[in-house]
Amino acid sequence: MPLWKIYHPAGSLTAEDKKDLSERITKVYASVPIPKFYVVVIFEEITKDACFVGGELHNKFIRFKVDQIARTLPGAVIREWWMRTLDEVIAPYVRDRGYDWEISIDETPFDLWSLQGEIPPPFESLAEKRWVKENKASPYSLAEKLPINLVLAPGIADR
Repeated sequence: MPLWKIYHPAGSLTAEDKKDLSERITKVYASVPIPKFYVVVIFEEITKDACFVGGELHNKFIRFKVDQIARTLPGAVIREWWMRTLDEVIAPYVRDRGYDWEISIDETPFDLWSLQGEIPPPFESLAEKRWVKENKASPYSLAEKLPINLVLAPGIADR
C-alpha cells in the first residue's frame, strides 16, 4: 500500500484537483502493477500562517509524506527514477502553480500490513493478479501464493 498524506495550504487544491491528483497517483502505482485499492491518498489542509520552513512562515508550501509497503525500491538508480516519476505526477499541482514542495517516502515492512484481515499476497502471485483484477482484498489459497509463471504438477502446491 502506498499511503500518501498531502499537507497543503487551505484553498490550494479544489475538490476536482484532489480527485485528479489521487487518480494520477493511483495510475502510476497501477502501472507497476499493484491493485488500485492499495493506493490511499489523504489531503490535510493547513490553515494560513500555520506552515513554517526553516523557521520562516511559508504559505506556498506543500508536503507529500508517502508510506510504501507493497513494494520496496531496489538500488539508487531505481529510487532516483521513482522520485523523478513522482515529481512529474505532482508537478501540475505544485511546480506549475508556483508552490514549493517536498516529498519523502518511507518503506515499511511488507509483513506488517493487512487489508480487511488478509495478508497481501506475494508480488506477481496468482492471488495478487486476482486482487488487481477484482480491485479488492479477498482470501486466497496456498497455491495462489505462487508466481503466475510457475507451473507445478496438480496438487503439489496444496501440500
